[in-house]
Amino acid sequence: MTLTMPTLENLTLNLTEEIQVNAPLDAAFDALLEQIGPANETPDGTPLPMTIEAWPGGRWFRDLGQDNGHFWGHVQAIKRPALLEITGPLFMSTAVVSNVQYRLKEVNEGTLITFRHTAFGFVPDEVREGLGRGWTPLLERVRKHAEAHRTTR
Repeated sequence: MTLTMPTLENLTLNLTEEIQVNAPLDAAFDALLEQIGPANETPDGTPLPMTIEAWPGGRWFRDLGQDNGHFWGHVQAIKRPALLEITGPLFMSTAVVSNVQYRLKEVNEGTLITFRHTAFGFVPDEVREGLGRGWTPLLERVRKHAEAHRTTR
């Protein structure tokens, strides 16, 4: 048995990314909900459809049918089309709680999405190392989808 003493550095996670989207705010927000929901996929392109109940307290989960699946979190805050905030374990089956924020802001050329993932608890090294490989492709899919569907509500 190996006993490792936890430190603040290995019990916390803070990842921030920004992406410029050449589409209106509403189109970017709609693309975000689509890409974290039914159009979600793994970084290698494997479909990973999720359900996002886009209201305060709504669940974000993967339904595998027959009462099987994976719970990722709850919508902590939503302010259409400027904020989506989710809290929960996300994809980690460890003692951890995450907070994920998508902040969308209108800029001259379209929309700026600022993404932030913070977590507290045990985050295995292999998960920590792979986070950028997961969130970056998701944000890129949001950009591509929004730019292909630039219409506003």
